[in-house]
Amino acid sequence: MSLLVVGLSHRTAPVRLLEQTALTEELAVKLLGDVVGSEHVSEAVAVATCNRLEVYAEVSKFHGALAEVSELLAQYTGVPRDVLTRHFYVHYDDRAAWHMFTVACGLDSMVIGEPQILGQLRTALAVGQQVGTAGPVLNELMQQALRVGKRAHSETSLDKAGQSLVTAALDLAVPPSTRALSAQGAVAPRRAVVVGAGSMSALSATTILRRYPEAALTVVNRTPERAERLAAAVNGTAAPLSALPSALAEADLILSCTGATELVLTEAQFTEARAGSTQPVTLIDLALPRDLDPAIGKLPGVRLIDLELIAEAQKARAADEPADASLDEVAKIVEAELEAYRKLRTASTVAPTVTALRCMAAEVVAAELNRFHGRTAGLDERTRAEVEQTVRRVVDKLLHEPTVRVKQLAVADGGVTYAQALRELFNLDPRTAVAVSRAVAAGDGTAAEDRSPADGTSPEEY
Repeated sequence: MSLLVVGLSHRTAPVRLLEQTALTEELAVKLLGDVVGSEHVSEAVAVATCNRLEVYAEVSKFHGALAEVSELLAQYTGVPRDVLTRHFYVHYDDRAAWHMFTVACGLDSMVIGEPQILGQLRTALAVGQQVGTAGPVLNELMQQALRVGKRAHSETSLDKAGQSLVTAALDLAVPPSTRALSAQGAVAPRRAVVVGAGSMSALSATTILRRYPEAALTVVNRTPERAERLAAAVNGTAAPLSALPSALAEADLILSCTGATELVLTEAQFTEARAGSTQPVTLIDLALPRDLDPAIGKLPGVRLIDLELIAEAQKARAADEPADASLDEVAKIVEAELEAYRKLRTASTVAPTVTALRCMAAEVVAAELNRFHGRTAGLDERTRAEVEQTVRRVVDKLLHEPTVRVKQLAVADGGVTYAQALRELFNLDPRTAVAVSRAVAAGDGTAAEDRSPADGTSPEEY
């Protein structure tokens, strides 16, 4: 069995295509069920954020699984497969693990180093666990990815800029060069509205008030109770979605990030709500699919900042600014953790053989003790127990050193051959080893040569 990741992100696809591929939580759960129900996939987790859609899977065959996952992504997003594949990236085995670790560190995010991706990965893993599609392999991979992400943020200066999608958007709304004027109220928003009450909306509300503590903030949400909870947490005011027009009437900063599948605010609704107002207003749309009608941005006195604009600004920033030294530090952490994961993964291929060897030894011991008991019916129980313990102890000691050594040797170059030698020497059935291993969730016994694409081509050539 091997790791496979198939996905697209802001690096490979335009925001408009990402908008088309956005999945609701309900659809994501159904997608996972169908992916795991396909012939060549045993585990799956979907990572769906505002700038990426990825499926991580444990697979038996590269090309077969790739075709199945690609077809299902096309089916669930409604985007033709030939369109999707032009923007897909595909990673296999070590490269798939490397990609997940990189994602967890925020190195693949639209805003480099943003920490919100860690929460999104936790959510993706939790969903996979709840629906039963995340098994031992992906659990281990994602748990280690979360540890890698935490190391990147705690052991390097990756967090020094404190960047997130929200701060990047606010930087565009009020450029840092003019922010000093905000203390005198020259450019600071006086009335801000946050539409939505999820985690990103909560981050948005706290960030806005941290930058502009004098601003009056209103939280608008379809579910009033959630709006009230968030508003109470930030000392703002709550309002139901029906009150959005009146909230918009006097606002000079509006930020929206909901999970709606349709526009939350159309041009006609905005124009009606702002009738008679000549006050300039900035709108920020962090939702995917988008919440705000793009036509609003073409109205006089209106500036609309969306993910597409943020992506362009981040690319320009990366091109203009010198490379951050912390990125090299993070890359070293990723490589070190990848090597540790590679050794763990390689060692796990030996576990079924070790398990099968111990099972065979236990069967031999049990058979010989039964024969011994049959020939010594008059032996007292104390002596009988001492003989049994001695026999088991001798077998355990004989097996201890080779089983420890084969695990150690497995992580060396060519180490898998030691497991093969062990199977040959003790006449172990690999299929039995795999079955036993799965029963105790110890790993998979697929031979190394079976982990390559069937036709011999490199997975990275896709």
